[in-house]
Amino acid sequence: MEFKQAKKRAAQLTKEIRYHNELYYNQDSPEISDFEYDALTRELKAIEKEYPELITPDSPTQKVGGTALKLFDPVVHAVKMESLQDVFSIDELREFGGKINTKETVFSVEPKIDGLSVSLEYSGGRFARGSTRGDGNTGEDVTANLLQIESIPKSIDFDGDLEVRGEVYMPKKSFLRLVERQELLGEQPAKNPRNAAAGSLRQKNSAVTASRGLDIFVFNVQSIEGKSFNSHIETLDFLKGLGFNVLPFYTKCKTIDEAIGEVNRIGENRGSFEFDIDGAVIKVDNLAYRKELGSTAKYPRWAVAFKYPPEEKETVLKNIEINVGRTGALTPTAEFEPIQLAGTTVSRAVLHNEDFINEKQIGIGDTIVVRKAGEIIPEVLAVSKHCENSVVFKMPTHCPSCNAPVFREEGEAVIRCTNSDCPAQLLRNLIHFTSRDAMDIEGLGPAVLEQLVDADLVHNIVDLYTLDFDRVKELDRIGEKSARNMFENIEKSKGNDLSKLITALGIRHIGTKAAKLLADRFADIDALIAASREELESIEGFGTVLANSALEYFEVEENRDMISRLKELGVNTKSTKKISDNRFAGMTFVLTGTLPTYTRSAATEIIESFGGKVSGSVSKKTTYVLAGEEAGSKLEKANALGVAVIDEADFKNMLI
Repeated sequence: MEFKQAKKRAAQLTKEIRYHNELYYNQDSPEISDFEYDALTRELKAIEKEYPELITPDSPTQKVGGTALKLFDPVVHAVKMESLQDVFSIDELREFGGKINTKETVFSVEPKIDGLSVSLEYSGGRFARGSTRGDGNTGEDVTANLLQIESIPKSIDFDGDLEVRGEVYMPKKSFLRLVERQELLGEQPAKNPRNAAAGSLRQKNSAVTASRGLDIFVFNVQSIEGKSFNSHIETLDFLKGLGFNVLPFYTKCKTIDEAIGEVNRIGENRGSFEFDIDGAVIKVDNLAYRKELGSTAKYPRWAVAFKYPPEEKETVLKNIEINVGRTGALTPTAEFEPIQLAGTTVSRAVLHNEDFINEKQIGIGDTIVVRKAGEIIPEVLAVSKHCENSVVFKMPTHCPSCNAPVFREEGEAVIRCTNSDCPAQLLRNLIHFTSRDAMDIEGLGPAVLEQLVDADLVHNIVDLYTLDFDRVKELDRIGEKSARNMFENIEKSKGNDLSKLITALGIRHIGTKAAKLLADRFADIDALIAASREELESIEGFGTVLANSALEYFEVEENRDMISRLKELGVNTKSTKKISDNRFAGMTFVLTGTLPTYTRSAATEIIESFGGKVSGSVSKKTTYVLAGEEAGSKLEKANALGVAVIDEADFKNMLI
């Protein structure tokens, strides 16, 4: 490759890798597999090796992981949390081993846990602080969330200062449970355990973290006061003795060939582990020799991470099953001849939507290539061979559950059932209706709702308010006390504000914020039902898409009948919002950046309680932009339009 061409390609790769770094490290929402990401990085490294003059200090090949976000307080690491050099072939492993003097050391080989790297600090035998790796130098303080992980010792039998490094991960069973619940609620399911773990650890609400079933493996002593070690394995044994959940296995190998054998053994068995791994780590065991070997700007010279390629297999597509979700979305699922992937037998994989099927030209009877995304969820990669007279699968024109017509909205990939009473949507609708942001009915969780449906006690949302107490208390695992609490909470929910009812209805695109806008504008469900397109679109922050969703929902006779029945049963259909102080009446605020003491939701609640409105975008109609740290483009737009900008101190003065 000529220099000019190499320079252009390096710039392109740098842009791509930075984009994917942002998605992976900071948004926990990758678009490509680790293997595909590694291929981009390797290509950039190869170009920089050929043309060293193209290497810049901020090149992705010279930087560690992501950046510390502004969601939590920054933590400057006393000991840098380095990343490892990845290798992808046995030849590269041998090359690494050839640089190591085995007279000075042996190798330790251990699984590379696919999770989020963290530091745990102990002082006086007590857990003092925990933080993420971030960019290796500065991470985020996530102590409150790490305290929710049961296997992290809160106290240890060691009085000196101690800092250890570990990998927070989500066990496969916890991940599958999370995905199942997300799908049941009609939410976008997590892509893989690593991203689910990262997202769970970065929650502002520690209760959410606690519910996710996270765990940790500790694998390194970063620093220790008053004690020294000769080898890495010695440190792991020490940590194990203190009660840390150390790596489940670590093996001492005398030669690089022994290490390679252990790497292969781990790879062959990775599907049987209760946790996800993406490789194996080979380390120099002698700590003094490690210091002698040192590190590059990015990686230690005494360790490498061997990355396993994703396992892919061919099989024959036998059928495509159509499942109906809470919002009526029809999702195609491939059913194929069973195959072994990553240690388990798989026979099903999601096909996402009509566009995915058309893009891959998938037809029943075709030979398809399947792999496990993140070693957990099967996915169809491609068609390797079309069968004779192959025909691309066509999505149904009517719902497979209720036979109602289906539709696909312009600009969307999803096909939906038009019948809100579709039996396939019932349980998902009930779960959404009773959830915290909606009618907030405690005691009616997914398991109980499933019981009520299975017992033929609930056929629609209205039935929740006409339940037979005597029949409910006789159900398994409920009893009289639980039933009584459940009925009290159902009765209590009748007094909820109109905004919660609108949220609970599950109107497509309309979440809690849009529901509040509707409740504030119309104050009564009947006025909302009668609203025109012009009235809906005139609501600031609403727009055409939301207006269409509301109109389509209330045009359905069955939906209007359901609302009438709820009203007859005593469910409140009016706004309960009372404003005693209207000092912000007629004012529109836009919130941007991170405020020192207020959360956005708290500031929004205060503004609305004083008669003001909160908008998501800046316009000439905006009265004030309330700006915190990292305000970004909204602040720039406010300055350009001449909109008044205030900080939290100014805002607090307005409340006096």
